[in-house]
Amino acid sequence: MNFQLYSDVVLVNDVADEGLFAGDVGVVVERHDVVGLETGYSVEFFDMLGNTIAVVTLPASFFRQPTQADRPAVRSQLVTV
Repeated sequence: MNFQLYSDVVLVNDVADEGLFAGDVGVVVERHDVVGLETGYSVEFFDMLGNTIAVVTLPASFFRQPTQADRPAVRSQLVTV
């Protein structure tokens, strides 16, 4: 699937190392085309205050477009020290 720059995408797989989980919504900030590999996208994820929490580069298969059936949800990110 092709995603437009600056469009919203929904993560379909957890990326636990980055604190991201399936269902998180991010914004496409770059497209990466490499011959012989699946197209990749750099996607920026924000908290509810607009602060960046992660920028990840993953294959297109990790994302889907939002649909009318999707609803915003909030989950707290617990921080351990």
